[in-house]
Amino acid sequence: MLALYRTKRQSEPVSLDEASGRWQVFRYRDGVTVATDAKRFSNDLSAFIPDHEELRTFTKGNFQAMDDPRHRQMRSLVSQGFTPKFVQGLAPRIEQVAAELLDRIADRGGDRIDLVADLAHPLPVTVIAEVMGLPVADRHLFRRWADALLVDNGVDALFSEEGVAAMAPSIREMNQYLLSHVREYRASDRAGLIRALVEAETDGRRLDDQEIVGFLALLLIAGHLTTSTMFTNAILSLDENPGAVKEIRADRGLIPQLLEEVLRYRSPLVWLDRRATEEIELGGQRIPEGSLVSVSLVSVGRDESEFADPDTFDLHRAQIRHLAFGMGLHFCLGAPLARMEVRIALNAMLDRYDDFRIPTDAPIVFHDPKDFNGTRQLPLDLTVR
Repeated sequence: MLALYRTKRQSEPVSLDEASGRWQVFRYRDGVTVATDAKRFSNDLSAFIPDHEELRTFTKGNFQAMDDPRHRQMRSLVSQGFTPKFVQGLAPRIEQVAAELLDRIADRGGDRIDLVADLAHPLPVTVIAEVMGLPVADRHLFRRWADALLVDNGVDALFSEEGVAAMAPSIREMNQYLLSHVREYRASDRAGLIRALVEAETDGRRLDDQEIVGFLALLLIAGHLTTSTMFTNAILSLDENPGAVKEIRADRGLIPQLLEEVLRYRSPLVWLDRRATEEIELGGQRIPEGSLVSVSLVSVGRDESEFADPDTFDLHRAQIRHLAFGMGLHFCLGAPLARMEVRIALNAMLDRYDDFRIPTDAPIVFHDPKDFNGTRQLPLDLTVR
């Protein structure tokens, strides 16, 4: 795929994919334009999504799929509960959860784990469940819903009648589950994120139950899967670059820089989608009004015109302006939490293990590269201190 993207950047930086009907963008600068020009590139993709009652009610609070002024209003309300101070205050609990998961691995014995099943998945889903005030014991449900909505049917399933119909039972089940918990919070005085969302107010307006459910679903499903994939991508990158492992062991202060390079080098998300609100010229092409425009996040992170020697993983790369979390008005609200979770998990592994390596005698199971850029199973051999 990387070779194909390189060819596309050189010869067809913006091109129409006949099979999907989407205009694909492969160069960094064009990608920035699509991500940041909210007037000409809309986040509202409802024109491409079949109208389905379950999906309509479920996405009511997904402000990432809205344009201003509605997006700004909804984001302002949600941000009152999901503040930077709130996120930073989660650090001690994230450290505790990571330690508990590593203790569980140690108690089980053996020196080989599946990083996804044993740490990369349960850490973020446990944290998010606790943040919301949902039962951690239900995390098997969260994984099943994430697989149904983002993995099993493919990200393009949202744009077809058959795909939406396949997802509808999971959407209905998750909607009912989250709605019941929101109503419990309204009827009680329990503290937590849902309480903060219930009480958030801007210009006399508050979030209704279904809007809160929409945000919780976005955080629960997209948030934990992106974080899990970001973590496993960091391990993949370190395994390929043992010199980087030595450096971060000597200086843990390099971990934030490491994570930004991971996000450039291996963006967890594959596409950033927008709708053209007018006829637009981009990359030498005339894109008709109403077209679906998709930025290849994997390609733009490897653009030679933006990044020197882009196929080299460089721990000391300066000014890593990746698009993995978006850019501009729609920059991912959960990015600080994802970064903190992966940083804490990686520090915990460095504390516990003298070495961790991906074995050559066990298969790595990857996601479909059209949907997610990462692993579903990642075997890892551990050397305990």
